[in-house]
Amino acid sequence: RRGPITAAFLTHLHSDHTLGLPDIIFTSWVMGRRLPLGIVGPAGTQAMTDHLLAAWSEDIAVRTEGLEHAAPGGQRVSVREVSGGATVYDSAGVRVTAIPVPHGNWKQAFAYRLQGPGKTVLLSGATRPSPALERAARGVDVLIHEVYPEVRLKPEERPGGDAWPRYMRSFHTSDRELGAIAARARPRLLVLYHG
Repeated sequence: RRGPITAAFLTHLHSDHTLGLPDIIFTSWVMGRRLPLGIVGPAGTQAMTDHLLAAWSEDIAVRTEGLEHAAPGGQRVSVREVSGGATVYDSAGVRVTAIPVPHGNWKQAFAYRLQGPGKTVLLSGATRPSPALERAARGVDVLIHEVYPEVRLKPEERPGGDAWPRYMRSFHTSDRELGAIAARARPRLLVLYHG
């Protein structure tokens, strides 16, 4: 039997990585979560979640005081802002470590290394090549790493599009760079995604 979601981990606070956070907070509550949702992320995560809860304050009141009878307080969150390099979650045989990675001019961004019974998974988050991440990836069972195709990198026809190649190199990892990283780190399985 699967239980309710108990924790969420934010790699950084770019909007395309956090727009789903209200859904995680409120849908898990509406579907029966009664305990605070643990949220781990960089500096600024507490302010973001405080604003989200304030933005949905009328929804919270209607759900708890109206005919839905939602669990009062079930929408609560417990935020832990981290600086990385340490275990940020340890429960039910799963340990999660935050690894600081470079993501353009964000002051903080993280990869997460998940260790469970007999398996280790590393999620890169959004990052340009990172020696710390490469060290953490050595010998993992699964490396899930963001990537962009270098051959397609060119200026784009839109406002700011002339800086697109410089942006991508500063914020992300190309397929060629990731190939070299994977060859050195030797994960058992490499999964590619867009960060």
